Amino acid sequence: NTIEANTRTEDLLKQSQSLAHELQSRQQELQQTNQELEEKAGLLAHQNQEVERKNQEVEQARKALEEKAEQLALTSKYKSEFLANMSHELRTPLNSLLILSDQLCKNPGGNLTGRQVEFAKTIHASGNDLLTLINDILDLSKIESGTVVVDPTDMLLDDLRRYVERTFRHVAEAKSLDFRIQLDTRLPQAMFADTKRLQQVLKNLLSNAFKFTQHGHVTMAIESVKSGWDPGNEMLNRADDVIAFSVEDTGIGISADKQQIIFEAFQQADGSTSRKYGGTGLGLAISRELTRLLGGEIRLVSEPRVGSTFTLYMPQIYTPPRARKSIGSRIAADAQALLPLAAVQEEVRILAPVNHPAHTVDEMEAIPAVNALVNEVGDDRDRIRPGDSVLLIVENDLGFARFLLDAAREKGFKGIVSTLGVAALAVAIEYRPCAITLDIYLPDIGGWRVLDRLKHDPQTRHIPVTVISTDESRARALQAGAYAFVGKPIQGKEVVDELLDKLTRFTNRPRRNVLVVAPDKRRRDWLSGYLSAEDLAVVTAKDGHTATAHLTTSKVDCVVATPDLPEKTVVTLRERLQGEGAQDAIPVIVYSEGGGLGGWAGSGARAVIREVRSPERLLDLASFFLHRDPAKMPESHRNVLRGLHQSIDVLKGKKAMIVDDDMRNIFALSSLLEEQGMAVISHDNGRDAVRSLQTLQDVDVVLMDIMMPEMDGIDTIREIRRIPACKDLPIIAVTAKAMKGDREKCIEAGAWDYLSKPVDTDLMVGTLRGWLATGRTMVDAAPLVQ
Repeated sequence: NTIEANTRTEDLLKQSQSLAHELQSRQQELQQTNQELEEKAGLLAHQNQEVERKNQEVEQARKALEEKAEQLALTSKYKSEFLANMSHELRTPLNSLLILSDQLCKNPGGNLTGRQVEFAKTIHASGNDLLTLINDILDLSKIESGTVVVDPTDMLLDDLRRYVERTFRHVAEAKSLDFRIQLDTRLPQAMFADTKRLQQVLKNLLSNAFKFTQHGHVTMAIESVKSGWDPGNEMLNRADDVIAFSVEDTGIGISADKQQIIFEAFQQADGSTSRKYGGTGLGLAISRELTRLLGGEIRLVSEPRVGSTFTLYMPQIYTPPRARKSIGSRIAADAQALLPLAAVQEEVRILAPVNHPAHTVDEMEAIPAVNALVNEVGDDRDRIRPGDSVLLIVENDLGFARFLLDAAREKGFKGIVSTLGVAALAVAIEYRPCAITLDIYLPDIGGWRVLDRLKHDPQTRHIPVTVISTDESRARALQAGAYAFVGKPIQGKEVVDELLDKLTRFTNRPRRNVLVVAPDKRRRDWLSGYLSAEDLAVVTAKDGHTATAHLTTSKVDCVVATPDLPEKTVVTLRERLQGEGAQDAIPVIVYSEGGGLGGWAGSGARAVIREVRSPERLLDLASFFLHRDPAKMPESHRNVLRGLHQSIDVLKGKKAMIVDDDMRNIFALSSLLEEQGMAVISHDNGRDAVRSLQTLQDVDVVLMDIMMPEMDGIDTIREIRRIPACKDLPIIAVTAKAMKGDREKCIEAGAWDYLSKPVDTDLMVGTLRGWLATGRTMVDAAPLVQ
């Protein structure tokens, strides 16, 4: 038993030792596992810290990119403002230089020697060269700054062919070159593209072809293609159809080593000082950038002494480029833009658009102090007699204003000159001119606001306004109701003489001429009967052939058409109305009771085409574009227009501030304005009004009494104009004093209009409508279109 017990004890001891050893091994394993877990936990904590740090870096990078994007947008804005201002500042002195040198070239007094006339011709030619250079530099800068906006419209390729034919046929004949235009029979009828920019590129390519070709031919071919452009051009690759415009010449050609640099700014194939061909070297750079903007591409094949072929590839239907994926990619893509922008940014801050519309009082004090209605150039305002033809000249450049005044006098006008927009409005009301010329850049309020104000006031709405400005907005001017547009600089006096002759004929004609085009006889007869009046002569046409004959043989001031005209008729009329050499800017009103422009849709930015859907709006829009004097309208037409205008809700929902120390006046004016649907707030002193406007952002107009204790209306207006947010706020002075010089003082202080007490209610409402309707172009504002 003892032996067995000892054996069991030994066995148990061995088992215990083995178990202990196993436990020790497991404990070591657990310790090692715990150590590994601790290490992994530490690594995980470190990784979490790294992730957090990375997240913070990403957030900081995102904020930095957003800040850079904002800085880029702001800098681009500064550059755009700088370019717009410099466009005006450079063109204004050129305007006088070109006109006066042109006059010297003609030597009307016969007192210049032949050599002096040659000097004048050299000055005029140099001025034209400088103008071309300025235009090219500004075009290129605007493209680089991203301020060029693509404006695609439907464009008939046949219209483009006719444009090229008209523009270059005489050039080919003058150089005895064969000029060919070839259109592929497989071409679509039209493209959806920016017509103006496409014409600009083609005009540059063709101008170069004629310039560098002395013998042989120049050919422009248009065809549909499936290849030929850079395979990496995304917009052309995803286009359903691509149109190729090839310009081939038999000129001097371009060597292979020069074929890339000619597309760079200020570069030419022959850049030596002894080069035979002049130019700035900007045309192809502008063409390349415009082509990229339009989604296309230019390719060149050339051989010296053989000729060149420039091929412009364009998508048949323009589609905007796809948005980039991130802010970072936009910053990277625009990094080069920051280099030139940095160079001009400080200059922009210094130059701060001097001629920008509507200045604060501090800025206005820098303008030469002059009472608003002072006769600055010795005009004819004190010599006007009943029956005189009066021309109001609204012009910021006094030198050019004097030139226009002299030219107007030669044509039998009496002239009045104003350099301020607000003063011009007062003069227009007081003197009732028969015509107005209007500069857009004025030192007090913008010319567009003046044009809108004139065209909203029943007293001045009918006066034909010609915009003469460096602002390149012909379409905007005509659609806002301007009679004509003349761009500065004007290169010769004959341009002004032609305009004045045109104004004389227009204002002296007792009747305006309307052409009604409708295939349906009943509709045609109804439109003719509805529009007919003593001051309107209405002729009708049933088709394009008859209408074109009227446009060719007779003066037409406005066309009224129906949308059911065949497309072929619309194309014929559109060509006649828009083509160069046609009567200038004949507006088209499409009368469509059911809605829709029919074939007139997409007629391009050069056409003035508007749709109306009711007889009343047809009469209103026709009267607007025909510049009809209400006094010469039949009573039936005046009643229709009066009822239509009284139904306008221009004032409804607008907020007016009345500043007057007499509570009875505040009550009376508040009652009148509230009847028109306006909200009214009031103050009985100027200081409270100024404090209120420093915080309020929704006041649309201020009616300011002038005679107030402590702080009168004049000082209050000045203080309001010191508030940055109020520099464009319409302020109408209302006073019972009505002393001589009051109007001038109010306008000089910053008021935009002046009414004397007791206020005529109709005049008050009309004045408010005029000012509060501004900011929209006339044809976009009720009641002109529906």
